[in-house]
Amino acid sequence: MLNSIVVPMVLGFMIFMLGLKAMELTLHRSVGHHLQTVLEQMTATPLHGLLIGTATTAVLQSSTAVTVMTIGLVNAGLLTFPRTLGIILGTNIGTCLTTELIGLNISKLGWPLLLISLGCWFVTVLAGELGLGTLRRTKLSFSQAGLRPSGSRFWPPVRSTSVVVGGFALLLIGMALMQSVAPAVEASSFFSAFLGRAEGSVIWGIAAGAVLTAAVHSGAAVIAIIMGLAAVSAMPVPIGIAIVLGANIGTCVTALLVSYSGSKAGRFVAWSHVVLNVGGAVLFAPFTRELQAVVAMMTTSPAAQIAHAQTIFNIACSLLALPLCYLPKLRRMKVQ
Repeated sequence: MLNSIVVPMVLGFMIFMLGLKAMELTLHRSVGHHLQTVLEQMTATPLHGLLIGTATTAVLQSSTAVTVMTIGLVNAGLLTFPRTLGIILGTNIGTCLTTELIGLNISKLGWPLLLISLGCWFVTVLAGELGLGTLRRTKLSFSQAGLRPSGSRFWPPVRSTSVVVGGFALLLIGMALMQSVAPAVEASSFFSAFLGRAEGSVIWGIAAGAVLTAAVHSGAAVIAIIMGLAAVSAMPVPIGIAIVLGANIGTCVTALLVSYSGSKAGRFVAWSHVVLNVGGAVLFAPFTRELQAVVAMMTTSPAAQIAHAQTIFNIACSLLALPLCYLPKLRRMKVQ
């Protein structure tokens, strides 16, 4: 069991998380400061907030990062609590991009994409060191100041893009490695016992998703594992959907921990995230099989069905909750 399940699973998970964090940190470093300004200036209405929250989460590849950024802005007094409600709704929609990309079943492209990204990164580093591509006027200004040119403005974006592509390639490689343990997992008695209980009660699936996501602080990683198991028919899609519902609840833990030492308004933001995800899970829990029937009409791939189910769930929950954000009592709410 150690060699057939634990080692490949842990190694695949580490590679997956490395890729996810590489994408998140690179994108945050490249455009994060611009997104903070956008969050401050373009959240006048809940609908605007939802659109901005969706876009920023899709760009940063992390709903947790956007939620934590939002809590920080509220704690700093740059955003009021009512202006954050739409952002929170949007983060749940934007986070679906990662799983939808994984659901395309392109894991075979992992190694080629990684090699291409490493090649591009090496070229940009070499070009930067040699000063290639630097505008002549820039060279002159540096030489007049007695400084060495660092390269043109062209190379940093290319370098960042190569890191993002490499991070996505690591996602695919880690996903394939975690998927390779599916036959051994399916044969284990513990997994069989879990499936038996989960088929009898959806609560088991939701609880498993919430606990696993809270433990690893990444809903995308947990959902990717479930998609891998579903792809080889080791995990029934309805149970996978239940785990997805729980994973959305588990993503709230990081925001709650961050908000604990902040202002009361920051804690309100975190708890509004909890209310949205728990309320959505409770609402959809009795209809996991119906949701599976809907996504089955969209695709025959079990992994893609789970990705589509997450997208439908998050969009439906956010749109159902959006009118509540326009209630006058919430719009006038002032929390310090």
